[in-house]
Amino acid sequence: MKTWLLRHAHALPEEENPLRPLSREGRETCQRLVEFFRRNGALSTATTVWHSPLVRARETAELLRSGLLPEAMLVETGGLLSEDDPLPVADRLEQQEGSVVMVGHEPQLSALATLLVRGKDRPAAFELKKGAIIELEMTGGRHKKTGRRRWRVRWYFVPELLGPAEA
Repeated sequence: MKTWLLRHAHALPEEENPLRPLSREGRETCQRLVEFFRRNGALSTATTVWHSPLVRARETAELLRSGLLPEAMLVETGGLLSEDDPLPVADRLEQQEGSVVMVGHEPQLSALATLLVRGKDRPAAFELKKGAIIELEMTGGRHKKTGRRRWRVRWYFVPELLGPAEA
C-alpha cells in the first residue's frame, strides 16, 4: 500500500483573509502539480483523499481530486492539523484499504512521515514545504520497539522542480 503526504499549497495571509484560502500562487501550483502527476501517473492508484478541515487544505485536496483523481473519495479527516499528534492518523492509515493522499500541514505531516518510516515521530526526518509531496510505501516489516508497520520513502517532490511558473 502507498500513501502520499501533501502539504497544502500557498495560502493568503491571515491579514488579507482570516480563513486563509489558497492564493493565486497556490492555485497555480496545484494546477501545475496536477498536470505533472497526470502525465506520469504517479498518483493514479489513490482511492481516497484525506484533508484537514482548514480551507487551504480542503481547496488543495479539491483541486487535486478534480484534476487528477475524479473517482477518489474526498474525506475531511481529523488529526491533520499542524499541532496534532501523528499517532492516531498512523493508526487509521493502517486500517485503510487502498492508497490515500493526505493533505495537511507542517509540522504534523513531517512528524507522521517520520513516525511511519522510523517508528518514532521525533526528531523529524522530513520537512514538507508548501505544495511538496512525499510518497511512502508500506514494506511489510515492523518496527522492533513499537511493532508498528514499517514504511519506506519512495520519492519526495517539491513544486520548484517544475521550474518557474509561466507569466
